[in-house]
Amino acid sequence: MEILEIKDKLTTQPVGLSPSSLYETDFYQWTLHNAELLRQGRFSEIDTENMAEEIENLGGNNKRELLHRLVILIMHLLKWQYQPERRSRSWKSTVVAQRENIDSLLEQSPSLRYGIETVIAKALVKAGKQFEAETGISRKVLPGACPYTFEQIMDDEFWPD
Repeated sequence: MEILEIKDKLTTQPVGLSPSSLYETDFYQWTLHNAELLRQGRFSEIDTENMAEEIENLGGNNKRELLHRLVILIMHLLKWQYQPERRSRSWKSTVVAQRENIDSLLEQSPSLRYGIETVIAKALVKAGKQFEAETGISRKVLPGACPYTFEQIMDDEFWPD
């Protein structure tokens, strides 16, 4: 079967299935079919309810990724600060990589900066739990609020003492 034939089969709505049924039974085909409808300007045929939900989820994925990366970054900054005798190239590499990844994410989606302090507060809670599990140091020694500003967290020259 040729590639064009396969693409035609995947972008065509199967007979007897509503757009929302296709969403439930074959998500991949649903995405290809609705993308093709968008390209052709056949907006009335698009599964708008599920499409809107998926678009919102895409934005949510970016926000979850930002939170995840901040957790890793803050946890490593805490380890750097609270365990100076154990500092390693691996920790430094992780901090550098997370800063770069967060920079890229914010460059792609600058609006993620809105409410960043709230995201940092959530990240600190999660980072504190991971810090305790990994180091054996009680998270109760950590401050209630993040000891670092967003600018410090992202500053390549910032390494807490």
